[in-house]
Amino acid sequence: MPRIVNVLRFIAISVLLCRACHVQGQSRQIPVCADCTVSSVEKAVSLAQPGDTLMIFQGTYAASNIKIEKPLTILGQEGAILDGGHQGYVLMIASDNVTISGLTFIHSGRSYTKDYAAIYAYKVSNLVIDSNWILDPFFGILLEKSRNATIKSNHLSGKTEHEDDSGNGIHLWHCTNILVADNEISGLRDGIYLEFVDKSEIVNNHSHHNIRYGLHFMFSNHDQYTGNLFENNGAGVAVMFSKHITMHENTFLNNWGSASYGLLLKEIYDTEVVDNKFQENTIGIFTEGSTRVNYTGNDFVQNGWAVKVSGGCYLNIFEENNFVGNSFDVAYHSKMNDNKFENNYWSAYTGYDLDKNGIGDVPYRPVKLFSYVINRTPETIVLLRSLFVDLMNFSEKVSPVFTPDNLVDNAPQMNLIP
Repeated sequence: MPRIVNVLRFIAISVLLCRACHVQGQSRQIPVCADCTVSSVEKAVSLAQPGDTLMIFQGTYAASNIKIEKPLTILGQEGAILDGGHQGYVLMIASDNVTISGLTFIHSGRSYTKDYAAIYAYKVSNLVIDSNWILDPFFGILLEKSRNATIKSNHLSGKTEHEDDSGNGIHLWHCTNILVADNEISGLRDGIYLEFVDKSEIVNNHSHHNIRYGLHFMFSNHDQYTGNLFENNGAGVAVMFSKHITMHENTFLNNWGSASYGLLLKEIYDTEVVDNKFQENTIGIFTEGSTRVNYTGNDFVQNGWAVKVSGGCYLNIFEENNFVGNSFDVAYHSKMNDNKFENNYWSAYTGYDLDKNGIGDVPYRPVKLFSYVINRTPETIVLLRSLFVDLMNFSEKVSPVFTPDNLVDNAPQMNLIP
């Protein structure tokens, strides 16, 4: 009796979910289980008509290179497992209006010449991949030349230890209008990878303990990512060769390593970096060749370097940010090029506020001479807390020779900016 009740409950839920499908005419529900008339996923896909729903019950099903070429909804009961048998892709989607939900994917293939994935889609639209578990894949979810898709509430985990034997968790290539939301990705090469992806949103994902990047995107424009947590990755996020990117309310945490950072910006234009938190990273933000980027309302807390600015950066503004407890607030290796630091809070500021207006009466120079020394001779980091370094920085502060004379915050805030 409990089994019958469970089956009926699953069917009822499946019927409700089917209302979201884009179908024409009457749709059917096809149950798939060991004791059902249809006992294999591949056979169910073959028998289904456009718009039908496949209801996969608890059990493990052989499923390698199953191609879906018609609009279908495939729903998994808890414990429904698709086993790719290490033979290549598990599901290959080649139709619009497909929904995949509630399944566990294991044993997708691995290759050095093909990007095998648990779920692969090519030239599709209106795809929904929701609430699935993908365990130890090569690539987890791979979309190419697709649009209007939703990838949400999935859990992807791998066991990779080297970049060359793993793919990415969620990989998008030449896509438009994709929502990637509420996913958890760990143990892969890049948690989320975007290349030539426009007008898309990356929202509320948790990308952690990946070998290379938590999020990596290139040649992608008019995108936004909001509310994501990137922690304990080889490096947090790399954004390259893109423009009109909005980055709001993300957290970059514990991305440590000799060449690691919370956020890398390279050749980026017309971008907003607002209300993010960079905490305990080797480098909070490293930026190179980036123009018209506004950094506002960010918290830089206990990083090695909060911000490193390299060459080719123009017309950037750092305004109303909090710099708290960083070993170095700013390292600068370029001309000022109309870049500005204004109205920031600096915990290392030792000036005064006689008129009590909340703004320091003495300008603050965030670049320390010792940061130049470390960049040329990293071994000198052992002297960081020494009296010698304090004297060196003080002398440079009194009479700047090596640090940029015009890199100065003329209105440092006396209190943390809420």
